[in-house]
Amino acid sequence: MTEYKLEQDMEIEALEAILEDDFKEIHSSESGLNTSNRCFQITLSPQDDEADESTIPPVQLALIFSHTENYPDEPPLLSLKSLKGIQTGDLKVLKEKLEQEAAENLGMAMVYTLVTSAKEWLSERFSQDADEDAEEDEAAKDEVIIPHGEPVTVDTFLAWRERFEAELALERAKLMPDSALTVSKEKKLTGRQWFESGRASSKGSAPVAEDSDVEDEEDIDFDDDDFEDDEEDMLDHYLAEKSDT
Repeated sequence: MTEYKLEQDMEIEALEAILEDDFKEIHSSESGLNTSNRCFQITLSPQDDEADESTIPPVQLALIFSHTENYPDEPPLLSLKSLKGIQTGDLKVLKEKLEQEAAENLGMAMVYTLVTSAKEWLSERFSQDADEDAEEDEAAKDEVIIPHGEPVTVDTFLAWRERFEAELALERAKLMPDSALTVSKEKKLTGRQWFESGRASSKGSAPVAEDSDVEDEEDIDFDDDDFEDDEEDMLDHYLAEKSDT
């Protein structure tokens, strides 16, 4: 076993122990890499165990790598795949960043260094978007809603109340029967009829209740010509009753 092969196997064992379920071996045909060597996939996300997951977008990244013959003196083959919520443009930017870091770390096992760098980039990239969205939400909550319309003053209120009471009276008048608004001529009494009916003696009695039937209300028609005749008739009637007594 060559020295390169030994160092590569040791790195794979270390990655398996550190990343556990996030590290797995895949077939070269699934890797997207142009190689027949062993290929591995590492699942990454910006979430941290101590972070509030409700404030971080649900994104996931697959970092796929394969050792070359002379790794770590040569950079590994790299491929990035979005598992959830990452755009193609972001994948391209991140891959260029990782390739540059790989070139700077030649001569030492570098895969875990690339994993750490990728997680930091994801946290900065998507946590920033989350912060901007939160700021926009706070700005929308703080926005003052200015009411529109005519301000209410004492004069405008009084004018409105007069219109309201007039409309209410009109509606009530529409609901009243015609008999409450007009009284037929047959129910009008002359002065003599009113006197003989005994209503004159009931003067001062309790007034009729407001909710009594409208038909019980009667108007008294005092006609000037009839009133003079009624006075003479009432006088004759009084003298006749006096003489009988």
